[in-house]
Amino acid sequence: MKQRKQRLILCLALFLVGAVGIGIYFNARTVVPMSYNRFMELAEQKDVSKVILSTEDNYMNVKLKDEKITYKVPNPKTDNFTEFLLKNDIDIQYGSVSGANGVLRVIFILLIGGIVIFIFKKNRKEILIEDAASLSNCTLSDIAGNIEAKAMVQDIIQFIQYPEKYEKTGAKMPRGILFYGPPGTGKTLMAKAIAGEAGVPFYAMSGSDFVQTYVGVGAGRVRDLFKKAKKHDKAVIFIDEIDAIGKKRGQTPSSSNDERDQTLNALLTEMSGFHEREGIIVIAATNRLDTLDEALTRPGRFDRQIEIGLPDIHARERILKLHSRTKSVSNEVSLHELAKSTVYFSGAMLENLLNEAAIMAANDDDDEIRQMHIDKAFTTIIAGPEKSDRSYITEKDRKITAFHEAGHALITKLLLPDNYISKVTIIPSVSGAGGFSISIPKDTLYYTKSQLESNIKVLFAGRIAEELVFGEENVTTGASNDITKASDLLVNYVGKYGMDQKMGLFHISDYESAHDAELLSRCRETSNLLYDETKELMVKNYKILEKLASLLIQKENLNDDDIESIVRVEI
Repeated sequence: MKQRKQRLILCLALFLVGAVGIGIYFNARTVVPMSYNRFMELAEQKDVSKVILSTEDNYMNVKLKDEKITYKVPNPKTDNFTEFLLKNDIDIQYGSVSGANGVLRVIFILLIGGIVIFIFKKNRKEILIEDAASLSNCTLSDIAGNIEAKAMVQDIIQFIQYPEKYEKTGAKMPRGILFYGPPGTGKTLMAKAIAGEAGVPFYAMSGSDFVQTYVGVGAGRVRDLFKKAKKHDKAVIFIDEIDAIGKKRGQTPSSSNDERDQTLNALLTEMSGFHEREGIIVIAATNRLDTLDEALTRPGRFDRQIEIGLPDIHARERILKLHSRTKSVSNEVSLHELAKSTVYFSGAMLENLLNEAAIMAANDDDDEIRQMHIDKAFTTIIAGPEKSDRSYITEKDRKITAFHEAGHALITKLLLPDNYISKVTIIPSVSGAGGFSISIPKDTLYYTKSQLESNIKVLFAGRIAEELVFGEENVTTGASNDITKASDLLVNYVGKYGMDQKMGLFHISDYESAHDAELLSRCRETSNLLYDETKELMVKNYKILEKLASLLIQKENLNDDDIESIVRVEI
């Protein structure tokens, strides 16, 4: 009823604007220029009925007898002109020549302004919030993996559906739930599933929707959102990327942000205003829990914090099965083996992997997704598509790349035998890599000191192979990305994980300014030590390195079985 009334008002306003506009148009068209001499002739012939004089204009409006047209004639402004008009029986009026048009134009501008303001307010308060509401068809059965997270939200669903059950024991409904974890792990999907299971309206907005240039707009949107949700007895409000408005507030005036602070304060106030018996729950999601303001994470605001993490091997297999239901997958594809090869893949990445494989199968006019499509899609996601034109690559470049990648593969097999080497290639990708190695570690909760050191050594292995084969003066820039990754690992090894004996069990990043020099010194010493140890190991196994590189030049691509067959025989 309210929406119909609003539409009626809008239609009426548009009609008035059109009518006024038409009036201005036709009024302007009926004013025709006339020369002064012609006017004098008509006046003397008694054909002029009325003259409208204006003190603001150098023209006068003239109307003839038996004509509706208004003529515009220069005003002579002589002393005896009025007397001349009276002698010729012409009515005289005084006023603005463009008065009618002026009034119409003012009305037109006011109507247009009113409509713009009406639409702006309606968009801001109604469309923005009302369109955000929906009923979710998603349930917990649609989520593969995150078993612990699903268990932790079961009682929230019960709270929403049967609040009286918990009133008997004096239990209070959590005001907010905070989902945190890496991107693409299913935080939004989990929020939709809660609303779907409970059968309540779902209001979803992003934190960036509240971030505005003008102070107060974001806070107003927060209040509008909660006001709309409170019209329902039960609802789920989901705010994605809450760190956009909920970052830690600055302790000094120069580091604060008035608009963001007001928006955050409005959110905190609205959450504090919830009654315990209201069936409304606020769910927020973030990729960076450590950046959130403490006022958000304290009890009474987001009472429950649930990690939505990367799936393990069993969860990955369930996710792959879930997404493969709508796709035609060949029997030669093993989802179990694919799950083993996709460590560190999020649910979104797994969905994208199958979708990319499906696109490649369609491009090949194939009715099914085959293993070669899976392999190609996997490589594309990890390293980018292969370069089609490789005519510019010299034999020397191919040899350098082959020894570099063979070095990574060799040290991986020697120091991390449990890792599965999915692919080693010397085919360059569009991302700029001359070649690459994909090594898949086993799922694990922890990394040992030995494993961390081995990972750093594997990263150094490509540069070491270049040095041994082509000489120290001929090493290339191909190890740039490896050095970056190794440096990050070394900083954590020394300053975060407490693996360095001299630095001890001390988290350096909390006291950076006081310990930067010492941290860098220990990282350099550890780096040089690990580099020398890796070089010594590669010298001992130089024959294997040569065989791996030779086979790689010949085939361009190697898998784990190819590498294992050479390493096993030589060792």
